[in-house]
Amino acid sequence: PQLEVNANNISGKWELVEWNEAGLAEGTYVYIDFVRNDGTYTMYQNLDSFSNVPHVVTGSYYIENDPELGAIIRGNYDHDSGDWAHRYIVKSLTATQMVWVAKDDAEFIQTFERVDNIPVAPEED
Repeated sequence: PQLEVNANNISGKWELVEWNEAGLAEGTYVYIDFVRNDGTYTMYQNLDSFSNVPHVVTGSYYIENDPELGAIIRGNYDHDSGDWAHRYIVKSLTATQMVWVAKDDAEFIQTFERVDNIPVAPEED
């Protein structure tokens, strides 16, 4: 069943499994951990690095509701380059999967699956 798009329901760890309806290249990854309490996230990705060491990005995210489009998620980066490149319409949210479509480019689609842990994240104490 579809869930309401809110901080509580997207809170947790997700893996990007499809980008524009294709899987990621072998050996590449994007994980994102949404924190409900303070509206922050931590992303671990190696799309722009040439090593097994993830590029760690942090920032804040915001969910707003558009009467015509539904829930839209947007965010910013703490230290990199300001706002996310797109605002995303959350087309689908279930307990295990989330689909985003860029508001300004319907061909830009990202599919995430919920994961229990992020294998490239540092161990928690």
